Amino acid sequence: MGEIKVSPDYNWFRSTVPLKKIIVDDDDSKIWSLYDAGPRSIRCPLIFLPPVSGTADVFFRQILALTGWGYRVIALQYPVYWDHLEFCDGFRKLLDHLQLDKVHLFGASLGGFLAQKFAEYTHKSPRVHSLILCNSFSDTSIFNQTWTANSFWLMPAFMLKKIVLGNFSSGPVDPVMADAIDFMVDRLESLGQSELASRLTLNCQNSYVEPHKIRDIPVTIMDIHLLQFHGTKYAAIDPSMVSAEELEVQKGNLSVGQEEQ
Repeated sequence: MGEIKVSPDYNWFRSTVPLKKIIVDDDDSKIWSLYDAGPRSIRCPLIFLPPVSGTADVFFRQILALTGWGYRVIALQYPVYWDHLEFCDGFRKLLDHLQLDKVHLFGASLGGFLAQKFAEYTHKSPRVHSLILCNSFSDTSIFNQTWTANSFWLMPAFMLKKIVLGNFSSGPVDPVMADAIDFMVDRLESLGQSELASRLTLNCQNSYVEPHKIRDIPVTIMDIHLLQFHGTKYAAIDPSMVSAEELEVQKGNLSVGQEEQ
């Protein structure tokens, strides 16, 4: 069993912060799952939106830390939605249900893209105070899978999980990162076929963010730089800023790390 799942912090979180389930659509099979922690008097909370593989509790450490500093934090788990407009409409209804006029949104990967799409969707009547985007994107074409987006619903769960697991690091990582990956894999196992299929569809469906519709919103970008991408177009650091000598050193360090493994 992963270290994080049996850690005192995680068990304290699960025992003190209740998981709520809310239905806001006419279709009662669409259930939002969320953790809402911190002072209810705060009417502009920080909302966490998970990546394809994530559930609401993957943000438990952020929830514990931020609520300790007096912030109100909400971590979500999406219902099954098959297009971005449907998601945005459902999310708007959820905010209405929670009586939240404006929110700060933190989105990881797919969560960051959906946060941007929601800000775009509500640009005429703004609901987003600020955006924090972690390893996210603004155009789904980067995955080169727009042509397969409409076929995910046909695939069995094991195949969908294999697609998602293919994005996890398989090279040498430090123990803390290894524990985090184990925890995310465990959370992935808790997702059903329809949940995974809908998320992958949203992740790859042909769409992009219209920048002029979110230009007035403060945006913070967080890129976690992975060494295996150093010097490539996938790196957080522009390849043009990496010298040939530095790139050779990084390759050498990776080779040594792999040999030690």
